[in-house]
Amino acid sequence: MAYTEKTTTGYGTRVGNSLKAVLVGFVLIIGATILLWWNEGRAVKTADMLEDAQGACVEMPNPDKKSAEFEGELVCATAMANTDETLTDTQFGISENAISLSRKVEYYQWVEHSESESEDKLGGKQETTTTYTYTQEWVSSPVNSGDFKDPAYKGKNYTWTTVEDQDVWAEKVTFGAYVLNESLIHSISSSEAIELNINENILASQNQSIADTYARIKGVSTTAAQTEPAAATADSVKTALPDSIKQDNKVDLEYVHQAGNVLYYGRSMNAPEIGDVRITFEKTVPAKVTVVSQVDGNTFKPFVAKNKKKFQTLRMGKKTIDEIFEEENEANSMWTWILRIVGTLLVISGIKSLFSFVETLLKVVPFLSSLFAFGVGIVATIIGIVYSLIVIALAWIFYRPVLGIILLLIAGFLVWVFAFNGKKKLAELANKNKGDAEPEAAPAE
Repeated sequence: MAYTEKTTTGYGTRVGNSLKAVLVGFVLIIGATILLWWNEGRAVKTADMLEDAQGACVEMPNPDKKSAEFEGELVCATAMANTDETLTDTQFGISENAISLSRKVEYYQWVEHSESESEDKLGGKQETTTTYTYTQEWVSSPVNSGDFKDPAYKGKNYTWTTVEDQDVWAEKVTFGAYVLNESLIHSISSSEAIELNINENILASQNQSIADTYARIKGVSTTAAQTEPAAATADSVKTALPDSIKQDNKVDLEYVHQAGNVLYYGRSMNAPEIGDVRITFEKTVPAKVTVVSQVDGNTFKPFVAKNKKKFQTLRMGKKTIDEIFEEENEANSMWTWILRIVGTLLVISGIKSLFSFVETLLKVVPFLSSLFAFGVGIVATIIGIVYSLIVIALAWIFYRPVLGIILLLIAGFLVWVFAFNGKKKLAELANKNKGDAEPEAAPAE
């Protein structure tokens, strides 16, 4: 069942909060201005760096053999990323010859969700109704249910154990006759599931520990807990294991279960209950990769462009120079537009906040306040877009003058249209052109 909570905020309190919102509005506008300006500089510098790097990049046809001719060159090369190292998860006694070894831990917990609806009352008060709902979900860390609003769910969360996430990386990964640096190593994404084969003594010890914790939390004896029927599967989770996990190499004890690359703490893997824990183990295996980086002896280092920006990258599989730099330029363009939109939305929000004080004063008559807010929303959107275009244009004038002037002209045109009767003048001009284009009527015979 949902739990609801109603709160009322007085008119005076709302007016005071609106004054704070005005200050927040100024901060948002200033912050958005800095973001928009910085983003344009970042985009230009990144584009220049990529152009510089692409012009300097050369193909290394055979990375399996070192050649003095490539020393200090920015190269594009494809080879197997490999390692002889054996990585170990000491807590679980897992050892693998791999580039990386990782474990991801999840906990089955009650999670609180909330939705709020506010209603303005005559006289300026505001009544807010918040609805809290609760679902059982797999989460990355235990949830503190002591802060839940619904008393029926307070203190309902617990876990049989807690385990830290962990990533272990090989220190030496070869790339043909060369060795990859740390940044390139961590860019390899050829993950595979680990077929677990955990020592039986470790599993038995963990099973006893979980059994004791289960009995202590549930307040029942271990024997009773083992015979107690398993909890029904929650609606939100039909199975504790993702569909992609192979359920072979299974080990089933009372409270510890091993299947595929998952180690599970709880009574049933397919009927999870609060407190259950699942750990997923993966490894990064040798794979063919393409590296674009500067040769430095038997290893690599980032290429430094003329504008001092650094560049190196690793892609899975075989890629050409053109393919890699096309992807990099597309990513730069995508992030430029994302940050432009974010900056513009922050400007619009900031302008709306500047009018919040007046809007709140009108809350004594909710209809007037809503009408005012609607008008402010339209005006703030127009001003926010124009202001953002001006900032972007000025930044481009600073970094790229021609494009900057074009953007400034567009912003000026919008100001003319919306603020200086531009619409009317455009309509008059259109009607005049239409009249001039009409042919004169032929004289009657």
